[in-house]
Amino acid sequence: MSRYERWNSLLELLAQQGRLTVEEAAGTLGVSTATIRRDFDELSQQQMLMRTRGGAVAQSVSYDLPLRYKTARHAGEKQRIAEAAAALVQPGAVVGMNGGTTTSEVARTLAVRIPAGAQITVVTNALNIAAELTVRRNVKLVVTGGVARPQSYELIGPLATGVLQQVTLDIAFLGVDGIDAGAGASAHHEGEASVNNLLIGRASRVVAVADASKVGRRAFAKICDIGQIDTLITDASLTDADAAAFTDAGLRVVRV
Repeated sequence: MSRYERWNSLLELLAQQGRLTVEEAAGTLGVSTATIRRDFDELSQQQMLMRTRGGAVAQSVSYDLPLRYKTARHAGEKQRIAEAAAALVQPGAVVGMNGGTTTSEVARTLAVRIPAGAQITVVTNALNIAAELTVRRNVKLVVTGGVARPQSYELIGPLATGVLQQVTLDIAFLGVDGIDAGAGASAHHEGEASVNNLLIGRASRVVAVADASKVGRRAFAKICDIGQIDTLITDASLTDADAAAFTDAGLRVVRV
């Protein structure tokens, strides 16, 4: 069981029972009490629960948010991609993110990596990312307006573009439905593609985050040419030939 799966299970148990002891949680999940103590401490630091002597109690605000560490396709790869992406962000940076499972993982990772006393600003059009970050005291959150698209939780349309036209980003993390060295980055929906294009256009540095299953795919709506992306962070299954194609196009390729 991965750390994220344990955390999800602990939060579900707390939601059902309201209170857990370290011993109860360790017995239920089949792990050591030392592991559970570390998990409780980390979740408490993230304001996901309240630590008590010998256990933890539910913190109601946490369960009003879609904050679950769900297992998704290529979950391990996405977690490694997120770690590499988060390492690029310096304290005080202004970070842009669109929606998607990989960028959501980047947001979670960023929230726990920021040094104590430091702060970053996150600009996003993704409702699920906004919900996860709004309780983080070390994150200044800016959310675009727009019409919510239920398939991706992204806000799209003129109300979203109005905000993005007024901000400047140090780095933007771009989640994609497809990325190709010749065709560029693409999304399934034209409204998402348009907002994503504007988002990365406001950034000094653009980092595409995509597991290797997205490479070579072309979705319906083009987000941008490959030349508008500075770095591709993907997983170790990316072939040497594909990596070379992106490198030849001017990208830095990071395989994790």
